[in-house]
Amino acid sequence: MAKRKRSLFECQHCGEQSSKWLGKCPNCGSWESFIELNEEQQEVLKQISQVSYSESKAKPITEIQQDDITRFSSNDEEFDLVLGGGIVPGSLTLIGGSPGVGKSTLLLKVAGNIAKTNKKVLYVSGEESSGQIKIRANRLESNHENLYLLSEIKLEEIQAELLRQEYEVVIIDSIQTIYSGNLTSAPGSVSQVREITFELMRKAKESNIAMFIIGHITKDGSIAGPRVLEHMVDTVLYFEGEASREIRMLRGFKNRFGSTSEIGIFEMRNEGLISAKDIASKFFDRSKPQAGSALTVSVEGTRALILEVQALVTESTYPNPKRSATGFDSNRLNMLLALLEKKLDLPLNHYDVFINISGGIKIKESSADLAVIAAIISSFRNRPISKESVFVGEVSLTGEIKDVYSMDIRLKEASTQGITKAIIASKPKNIKNMKCFEVDEVVKMIELF
Repeated sequence: MAKRKRSLFECQHCGEQSSKWLGKCPNCGSWESFIELNEEQQEVLKQISQVSYSESKAKPITEIQQDDITRFSSNDEEFDLVLGGGIVPGSLTLIGGSPGVGKSTLLLKVAGNIAKTNKKVLYVSGEESSGQIKIRANRLESNHENLYLLSEIKLEEIQAELLRQEYEVVIIDSIQTIYSGNLTSAPGSVSQVREITFELMRKAKESNIAMFIIGHITKDGSIAGPRVLEHMVDTVLYFEGEASREIRMLRGFKNRFGSTSEIGIFEMRNEGLISAKDIASKFFDRSKPQAGSALTVSVEGTRALILEVQALVTESTYPNPKRSATGFDSNRLNMLLALLEKKLDLPLNHYDVFINISGGIKIKESSADLAVIAAIISSFRNRPISKESVFVGEVSLTGEIKDVYSMDIRLKEASTQGITKAIIASKPKNIKNMKCFEVDEVVKMIELF
C-alpha cells in the first residue's frame, strides 16, 4: 500500500503551520492565509530545522570563555549609536520602515562611508538596476572603488558572488524580493523569506561578514513575513518618519550587542540623510509665546530632547466631544482630561481636545503628563506660556505629580537651550543655573495661570 502523503499548511502572514487548512490563522488572526506546502518545500523546512546533536555537550558556565566583540565604525555617529557603538563583524541586522522613508538611502550612504575605509562592501538590490543606484550614489557622494553593486534577485547568484570576493559588509535590498531556486513559492512568501534569511545568517557567521537586510513593513507597522525572521537576526531596527518631514529616526527594537533604548536622528537634505548633530532646535519653536503650547524634556536612551506639546481646546457641537492625540497616548490623554474635570472643575466634557507633539516625535514615557496638562489649561483659558519654561513630571490618578528619572540630564539640556525655569516635582541637587518651581499636586497648577 502506498504511503499517504502528509499535508502541511502554512500561514503566509506569520508562518503558523497546521496539518489541515484553516480559514483563520489562530496566531495572527488573518483570514484565508493558509496555503499547502508541496513535498519540496516540506523537505527544505526539515533541513532548516534539523540540528546535529552528536557533538553537543553541556558545559558548566564557569568553563565557558566570553566572546570578545569587536566593532568597526560606519563613520556615521547616529548609526553607530543605535547599533551599540559600531558594526559587529558576523552580525545580521534587519532594518524595516515604510516605503519612501529612506532605508535604501541610509544604507547606501553607510556603504559609501565604509568603502572609503578600504573595506569591501557589496550592495545587492532586487528592486533597482545598478544604473539607478549609481544616480543615488552620485548624489550621496558614495562613489568608491571598494563599493560593489549587484542587481540580482536569485539567492544562488548572490552566494556565488560572495565566493568571488572577500566582502566585509553586505547589504540586501530587500529580503522580500530575493528568492531561492530550491523553492517553488513566490518571492516574499514565508518559505522564501525564512530560507533566505537562514542562508544569509549562516554565511554571515561562517565568513564573519556584517550583513544588513532591508525588510518591508505591513499596514500595521510590523515587518512583513514570518515573526521568526526577527528572531533569527541579531539586530532589528525600525526607520521612522514621515515623507513630508525632514526628520527621520532610527530606533532599535532588538540588539544582541547593545542597548535598544538609543535612537538615531537624521535629517533629509539634498545630499541625502545626514546625522542631525544639532537637533535640539528642531522640535520646538522659540518664537513668541502662544496659548496652548508648553515645552517638556523627553529622554530617548542617553539623549534629552526638548519637545513642544501643542493643545487645542474648542467648544464641541456634538454630544460626544472629540479626543485626538498625535504623538501621545490617547488613553493617557483621556485619563488626564478626567483628572482635570475632577480636580480643577474644568468643564472639558463640553469641549473638543486635540494634542500634538511637534516634530513627529512619539512620546512613550509619562514625563510629558505635566506639559500636556499645562498646554490644555493654557488653551482653555487662552493664556500663553513662556517659552523659557519647561514642564516635566508624571501625573497620577490621584492628582499627585511624581518625579521622573534622569531629571538632571533633562534640566541640563534645557539650560543649554536657554531655558531658565522648570516646573517639576522636586529639584535635583546639582542644578544651579535654573529656577525650579516644585509642584506636587495638579491643583497647584492653576496658580501658574
